[in-house]
Amino acid sequence: MKRFWKEVAVATAAGGWQITLDGRPLKTQGGAQQVVPNASLAELLATEWRAQGAEIDPRGFPLRDLTDFALDKVAADRSGMIARLLRFAETDTLCYRAHPDEPLFRHQLALWEPLLEASEARYGVVFERVSGIAHRAQSPATLAALRAALEELDNFTLAALTTLASLAASLVAGLAALEPGADVDAVFAASNAEEDWQAQQWGWEEEAERVRALRLEAFRTAAEFARAARG
Repeated sequence: MKRFWKEVAVATAAGGWQITLDGRPLKTQGGAQQVVPNASLAELLATEWRAQGAEIDPRGFPLRDLTDFALDKVAADRSGMIARLLRFAETDTLCYRAHPDEPLFRHQLALWEPLLEASEARYGVVFERVSGIAHRAQSPATLAALRAALEELDNFTLAALTTLASLAASLVAGLAALEPGADVDAVFAASNAEEDWQAQQWGWEEEAERVRALRLEAFRTAAEFARAARG
């Protein structure tokens, strides 16, 4: 599709800020008014539109897609989205380690324990750690505390967290990426520890390396979106 606008602007709107194309305010893909909570996030969205060339590249709108997800999906079913996020905690990657006598176990321990311990201190929970793949349920108290923490998040942050937790297969890692001053690349690397370990032992395949780079970029984008949405 060819570019159909000349001017991209940011304007105030009822309840926040919105993008206009040639003076016309944007709507979400679901048909709602695309209004975001602050000017910082609106400017990021405007940057995506300004970056488009003569031909529109649909892949160039990850922030718009997160915004629409927040407004169309999360707002319509917050409880369902929170339940979906809690499933990542129930089988959190950071809790499932190799056997203690394997070198990978020590690598996992070094990367994962700091994140788990910080999360335990922050939310007043205790995570069950497992060696192997046999499922071990997290306690009802831990899940209840995490649910309470998620319920305090706004819809835009929940949208970002859905992407972060999905890419990391870890709610702990997703929440860690939201913390002020978080080293987002390091959090992603921790969640990707097993794949990176195997690549270090045997070498990267070109396609695997390409996919990792795309996943990292999506992780960074979601974290940036959350920071902007939270001001």
